[in-house]
Amino acid sequence: MMRVTQSMLTNNTLRNLSNNYSKMSNYMDQLSSGKKISRPSDNPTIAVKAMGYQSQLMEMEQYNRNINEAHHWLDNTDAALDESTKVLQRMRELAVWASNDTLNEQERKDISVEAKALKEQLVTIGNTKVNGKYIFNGLDPSEEPIIKNGDEIISYPTDTKAVMFDVSAGVSLKVNVDSSEIFGKDAFDRIQGFIDELEASPIDQTKIAASISNIDENINDVLSVRAELGARMNRLDLIENRRSSQELLTTDMKAKNENIDYEEIITKFMSQENVHRAALASSSKLIQQTLIDFLR
Repeated sequence: MMRVTQSMLTNNTLRNLSNNYSKMSNYMDQLSSGKKISRPSDNPTIAVKAMGYQSQLMEMEQYNRNINEAHHWLDNTDAALDESTKVLQRMRELAVWASNDTLNEQERKDISVEAKALKEQLVTIGNTKVNGKYIFNGLDPSEEPIIKNGDEIISYPTDTKAVMFDVSAGVSLKVNVDSSEIFGKDAFDRIQGFIDELEASPIDQTKIAASISNIDENINDVLSVRAELGARMNRLDLIENRRSSQELLTTDMKAKNENIDYEEIITKFMSQENVHRAALASSSKLIQQTLIDFLR
């Protein structure tokens, strides 16, 4: 049978008290920081998971920035196409009015002046610039797509390649439109043809009436492009909603992995404190008094 000496009893008691202090200190650190660990060595598993969740959140933040930029691009494009539709609808009204045989020369001249102004407005819309970029010139947004020399258009949108934004893992979304369909040479030639007929002498009512269907073709092209753009805008909304849900779930998982349960830790701290007090009380009775104690 092993003999338990006073020295062994003292050492064991001090070691156990030290362990109690360490546990209480750990609980205090958790309560003050709100985190389960203060350094990776405390719990490598939690630390590795925390880094993984943080990496996911940082990636999501970048996708969120891309989504916001995509929204900005799509919204401005849609607004420009909406304005183009209104301009062309007014142009059509003028064509219907001009097809009236009862109009005099001055009235046709007034229609021609307004038609020219509407054409200029379409040029302005085609050269829409957002954040220093021409949104209707594909992958070359630094160059003006529609260039004029006096009243004559000498250059139309040429770079109609897709501008793609990464909006989710493995998902890219086109944010521009094929501007050659709505601001290309054919579209402006149909408009210019209507203006030329208004200024022709003598007036050919048949050709003016034919301009109505030509302008209708321009309107249909814009509506077709806008419908396709609207589908992409709806898809981006769905992606954004899904991204928001994923971000909330990841944030919640990160919090559960890292953050403490205050009620649990407080309970553990109080329990450990009671154990520590009991250990101190027991130790004072078990450890023999020393000569110093007798001299008091």
